[in-house]
Amino acid sequence: MTVPDFQSWFLPLLKRIGDGELHKMSDLYEELAKDLRLSDHDRAVMLPSGKQVMFENRIGWARTYLKKAGLLESPGRGVCRITQRGRDTLASKPSRLNIKLLERYPEFVDFHKAVPKAGGASTAKSPSSESDETPEETLERVHEGIKEQLVQELLERIKAAPPSFFERLVVELLLLMGYGGSREDAGRTVGKSGDGGIDGVINEDRLGLDMIYLQAKRWESTVGRPVVQAFIGSLEGVRANKGVMITTSQFSADARSYVGQIGKKIVLIDGEQLANLMVEHNLGISVVTTYDVKKVDSDYFES
Repeated sequence: MTVPDFQSWFLPLLKRIGDGELHKMSDLYEELAKDLRLSDHDRAVMLPSGKQVMFENRIGWARTYLKKAGLLESPGRGVCRITQRGRDTLASKPSRLNIKLLERYPEFVDFHKAVPKAGGASTAKSPSSESDETPEETLERVHEGIKEQLVQELLERIKAAPPSFFERLVVELLLLMGYGGSREDAGRTVGKSGDGGIDGVINEDRLGLDMIYLQAKRWESTVGRPVVQAFIGSLEGVRANKGVMITTSQFSADARSYVGQIGKKIVLIDGEQLANLMVEHNLGISVVTTYDVKKVDSDYFES
């Protein structure tokens, strides 16, 4: 199964704390995961940022929404307890709790007006409704959509640029990733050898203890296994064990499968991966603005 949206945790969370006792959130994560029968895979799913477990984030937001509606309270750090309003809600035996039901409480309406809503950016991953996402998920989805558009624009620019620009781009990227030693060293090696399918050689580390052989081409069609095999054959001629192939198009599944079966260490970087690496290392792009998502530091108030 997939991880339920955060509204689906409202009622299970309220039922779990319905005894009126204090409950630790760390315990509730485990208990609720069992209640909704999450698999090990579901429990391991992360938000797009990779910084938070998705189901724990959604339970955390469920707690926030129920607290803003006055159905539970948090009298201490990392704990919660049902309120009388919460008991009354459970006594009515609802089949489901959702945002629409919480909007009967004026204090919740005031809170919900300030919450980021889904939408606002055109992406291929628009949710079915605004209630499917937590505010953080909305922010991350919009950020990912902007990034996807940026990657596609970078790839179009790379394909339209002359071959010499592509060679310089590869050098710049590898340097930013920590390869190649100095800019002068990289400039002398990459794009100069022309040795049987090898477009260049670059240091793997700053001391030059090992070398990586490169082939970087702006292919338009899918790069298949024969092209990859030819490059690997070129490595045999120089007794090299490491190589990187970079293309502006894609590699076939057969080509990727082949490099996983051989003894040499070969890395295949397609156009989308190349553009993503440029974004990661801020090559050819500029930062327009930065938004910090902050939360209350509980330790400050308890010290």
